[in-house]
Amino acid sequence: MTPKPAPTEVDIHPLLAGRWSPRAYADKPVTRDIQHQILEAARWAPSSYNLQPWRFIVFDKHADAPTYDRAFVTLVPFNQGWSKPVPVLIAVLAKTTTPKGDTNPCAQYDTGAAAMALVLQAHALGLCAHQMSGFDVNAFKQTFQTPDDVLPIAMIAIGHPGDPALLGEALREREWAPRQRLAVSELAFAGAWNKPF
Repeated sequence: MTPKPAPTEVDIHPLLAGRWSPRAYADKPVTRDIQHQILEAARWAPSSYNLQPWRFIVFDKHADAPTYDRAFVTLVPFNQGWSKPVPVLIAVLAKTTTPKGDTNPCAQYDTGAAAMALVLQAHALGLCAHQMSGFDVNAFKQTFQTPDDVLPIAMIAIGHPGDPALLGEALREREWAPRQRLAVSELAFAGAWNKPF
């Protein structure tokens, strides 16, 4: 994977600074043990009332190609275009109700925390991880018959780094482009709305 450390305003942990979302993947299997490791990292994310609302469905191209293909076709065409070599897709879902049947208002927030733990573990293992909102939620729910109180939120492409030169020109430029974020002063405030930190 092309190293692209974030140009941070102050030093942060290299694991966080080094994580990014590449689109160049090698069509090389990711072992079941490695998949288990990244899911274990997600398992230990924090959650409100320890409800652990996250759920994951793993689609492994090399272990079960027909099921992988059923998940792959729910991706929007743009994501299908670059992700053909991706060996593992992980659907991220949130159980939106509590064991008592009440709405869990923190379900999506907590599930996002678990997904971030999963992505960071993948990065720590030298894998690429690219989170995607670009998939057809209704088609996914229909295809995989998920319960009404389980909301598909994202798909994560997981795999080994590939050669960016194999991407189309526009994606190749994006792969090599410098990373950018809003300044801390634009997104963090000190004691009042819009009072820069």
